[in-house]
Amino acid sequence: MKVPYTKQIQSFADQIKLLKQRGLKIGNQTEAEAWLRQVSYYRMSGYWYPLLADRDNHIFKAGATFENAVRIYEFDSHLRRLVMAYVEQIEIAVRTQVAYIMSMASDGFWFEDATLFSNSVLHAKTLQSINDEYNRSDEQFVKAFKSKYIDPFPPSWMTLEITSFGTMSILFQQLKPGRPKRDVASAFGVSDIVFASWLHTLVYVRNICAHHARLWNRSFGIRPLMPRHPRHQFIALPASGTQRVYFALSIIRYLLNIISPQNDMTNKLKTLLTAFPEIDTAAMGFPNGWDNEPVWC
Repeated sequence: MKVPYTKQIQSFADQIKLLKQRGLKIGNQTEAEAWLRQVSYYRMSGYWYPLLADRDNHIFKAGATFENAVRIYEFDSHLRRLVMAYVEQIEIAVRTQVAYIMSMASDGFWFEDATLFSNSVLHAKTLQSINDEYNRSDEQFVKAFKSKYIDPFPPSWMTLEITSFGTMSILFQQLKPGRPKRDVASAFGVSDIVFASWLHTLVYVRNICAHHARLWNRSFGIRPLMPRHPRHQFIALPASGTQRVYFALSIIRYLLNIISPQNDMTNKLKTLLTAFPEIDTAAMGFPNGWDNEPVWC
């Protein structure tokens, strides 16, 4: 039976006292309190969770320190920024290929044509989302188009520039199976079904990063597909499955190897892990010898 939530917020000083009572060692209480004033207790709870010995009663392991939790937080922050930078490159490349291939196969306004999509009701909802994003945009090219043309939307190579990654992912997923959809996915070396699941995963990961949520040891609520016959070498299926951050990072690396073969993702990831040796990479789904997988070399 559900009950009302009765806990009340505690002062920062009382939060520190509670952590110490639960066994967390705090070297500099003033600095710890200052940290909680800028990064809330609730947000930090996801980072000291791995330091708990008794998770039901929130009792910390012997020797666990506040500084340990801060280090995990800082690692996660660096990881999110790294991921965001690379997902941005992929997003731009996907926009380019979707607009180009679909426009060549149909015309520049293909995204308005309900006959190209599997479900007319879902297509109408997606088109409404595009319309909302279009009307919110303050881009100069949008203002210029509206002032000159009567069309409800610009052609896709313009419209997709102001369409969110999430909406574009849904648009691709809703396309009917066929040569154009396969050609888009083929540009990235996988089948259209796998590519749709990967786009969904990248949007999911991007949203985690954009909202500054915990990424490093997260178990995803979605399950990206393992490609059966990728054009280029990919990783072996991890023992942890496809819902850990390692698999998402491998997707990013695979796609970067296609759109930017000289990318430095492996080096930057290794540098980050070296700077934070205390991070449990197994909790992220990394197998032993991950950097020997061809996709990472």
